[in-house]
Amino acid sequence: MNKETIEMLARRAGLQKALAEFPDDVAAAARQADDVASKIKPVDPRAEPWPPMQAGKGQ
Repeated sequence: MNKETIEMLARRAGLQKALAEFPDDVAAAARQADDVASKIKPVDPRAEPWPPMQAGKGQ
């Protein structure tokens, strides 16, 4: 992840102060998040992990 992308994402997340005071920490966190996101396997968004919650349809 390049510096410009990290800065853009930090600004969009409202982390301007953290970016100004701790740019190395913000960059490290962004790289770590990118690494974790790349390891997550995509799933079908229509798939339900359990039956949907519905009010009034129970015991």
